[in-house]
Amino acid sequence: METRAAAAKRKANTVIVEKQHPKRHRVVLADLSNLPNSFVPTNVHSPSREKPQCLKNPTPTKNVLSLTQIDEPYVNDIHEYLRAMEMQRKRRPTTDYIDKVQKGVTTTMRAVLVDWLVEVAEEYKLLSDTLHLSVSYIDRFLSVNPVTRSTLQLLGVSSMLIASKYEEIDPPSVDKFCTITDNTYDKAEVVKMEAEILKSLNFEMGNPTVNTFLRSFTDVTSENQNFKFLSCYLAELSLLDYDCLRFLPSAVAASVIFLARFIISPKVHPWTVSLRECLGYKSLELKECVLILHDLYLSRKAPSFKAVRDKYKQHQFKYVADLPSPPFIPICYFEDH
Repeated sequence: METRAAAAKRKANTVIVEKQHPKRHRVVLADLSNLPNSFVPTNVHSPSREKPQCLKNPTPTKNVLSLTQIDEPYVNDIHEYLRAMEMQRKRRPTTDYIDKVQKGVTTTMRAVLVDWLVEVAEEYKLLSDTLHLSVSYIDRFLSVNPVTRSTLQLLGVSSMLIASKYEEIDPPSVDKFCTITDNTYDKAEVVKMEAEILKSLNFEMGNPTVNTFLRSFTDVTSENQNFKFLSCYLAELSLLDYDCLRFLPSAVAASVIFLARFIISPKVHPWTVSLRECLGYKSLELKECVLILHDLYLSRKAPSFKAVRDKYKQHQFKYVADLPSPPFIPICYFEDH
């Protein structure tokens, strides 16, 4: 038996070790400057065909719970529900808010913010869903609320804070989001902006993103891990471009599948009859979005934004950002066959 005195002495000498988080370096948003974008036309090659599994009769992937592993009636119902939700006006940003609502924000400033948020997400090891949802909140807020250049970064970190609380099991604290801005904003400012965002969005937080659809679409194609990493890379590149707001998230996700298949097998027609039926888009309907994504992939658009590109040049993502691609997509690939 231990005496009270001995127990008290042992307790006093005990060192309590708290869980330590890895030290985070500070990331500060760069100057918001205007950079030109360019566009390059397409060329023509010959098509061929291959056929993947359809969403209505999927082949489940081992150890991965996804939409395609649920019984068929639920797959169809969930897919239709998400397609209906993505078209709801309250969950969509306006496609011309830079011109009609914002006076101090440009498309390039928006791209700088998104590029920086990719770094923040990497720094705190946040999910890709969190990143996509953050950008969605930003665009929806900017669609109805004019902001100044000095508060754009505050909007970014507060949006990511909300998305982290929605998606992450262990979201970073408010203090960490202040630190990541080199304490440009204090805790009270971040919390105040958080409340303004929630009020502006009417607490409608669960809108589907490109990543939501891409998760099920990549399972439909039954491709390898490299294909999935490449698809995620293209999806994150789409976040940089304001022009992509014109397309529904499901259309961007389908365009990602189209382009990823083309990059991996440029001599094979990337859009089959099976894909058209399963994903609900004709190749011609995807043409404009695919060309934008291709220009982003080849750095013909947004060449100065490196965060997404550097992220997917890492070993953990199989260096998919370094995969070569033909400079032009054959125009015949956008014709029905």
